[in-house]
Amino acid sequence: MAWTFTTLKASIQNYLETTESTFVTELPNIITRAEERILKAVQLPNFRKNVTGESLAGNPYFSTPSDFLAPYSIALDNSGYEFLLNKDVNFIREAYPIHTVTGVPKYYAIFNDATFILAPTPNADFTFELHYFYQPESITVTANGQSWLGTNAENALLYGCLVEAYMFLKGDADLMSQYQLKYQESLDRLEVLAEGYDTTDSYRSGTVRKARS
Repeated sequence: MAWTFTTLKASIQNYLETTESTFVTELPNIITRAEERILKAVQLPNFRKNVTGESLAGNPYFSTPSDFLAPYSIALDNSGYEFLLNKDVNFIREAYPIHTVTGVPKYYAIFNDATFILAPTPNADFTFELHYFYQPESITVTANGQSWLGTNAENALLYGCLVEAYMFLKGDADLMSQYQLKYQESLDRLEVLAEGYDTTDSYRSGTVRKARS
């Protein structure tokens, strides 16, 4: 069955047999954490966007979009598109320890939740095209109480919520293991929806580079 925010909340409470007020108040946060867990684990082409942005000469940082979840690729407009390589922040710090050394950027990394870092530091103002996975509107705040995950990934959403809820409640380890197993099984089925899309190219690995933990 497709979930709405109302029916999903009710089902979580029924599974866990609790209507304790603190838990009920926390349910929207539990659901949004489960949604983010799913979207980080599975590369769903439904949730990709392209945006352009500007980097400034002498500044190695630029901001991520407000709905950013994970990068797919970044291309620099330098008389033609040049794709940057996704690296770890530690690589950039070791390879380019002095930010005042500038050049045409070759690498990027996720510096924090809201910022990318480029290396080397741009030697001019550049336009970038960012192709990224975004965080869709949560089922907890949509106008009709529905969402793509609630309609197309019902089991993954339910068991993801149960895992998050059981961690919040500090529940029995054996039952937690069962919920985690069910969640992983439903996640594996969800990944089938992403098959047939080329998630690997010469510029990046096929694994989502996580922006948030």
